[in-house]
Amino acid sequence: MRYDISTLAAEFNVSTRTIRYYEELGMLKPIRTETGKRIFSRKDYARLKLIFRGKRYGFQLEEIEEMIELFDKDRTGIKQLEKTIAFGKEKIKEVNERIEELTILKEEMEKLMRDFEERIKNGGK
Repeated sequence: MRYDISTLAAEFNVSTRTIRYYEELGMLKPIRTETGKRIFSRKDYARLKLIFRGKRYGFQLEEIEEMIELFDKDRTGIKQLEKTIAFGKEKIKEVNERIEELTILKEEMEKLMRDFEERIKNGGK
């Protein structure tokens, strides 16, 4: 199956500029018609899907590219999965740290609100 840039943009709800950006980075490799129109393959579609999934989970583009490229080097997908697991574990660690920071922030804000409410109840003192 072949896709033009507008079809991909609509499919993934992004701008054509976004897709051209990933092409400029070398993450997508469309062929060009005689008129210069980009034609994306099923492989490009799958790569784009992985790029957006990776971004959704907070991976850096370099990490996403490394994971995607590994599949081309090892068609079994094992190296890709191993790298994804390693990056995923690191990302989970970062998420847990952020949750901890946000929990502390929330508790501090709740305490502050209780203090303010108590001051109002005591006539501003």
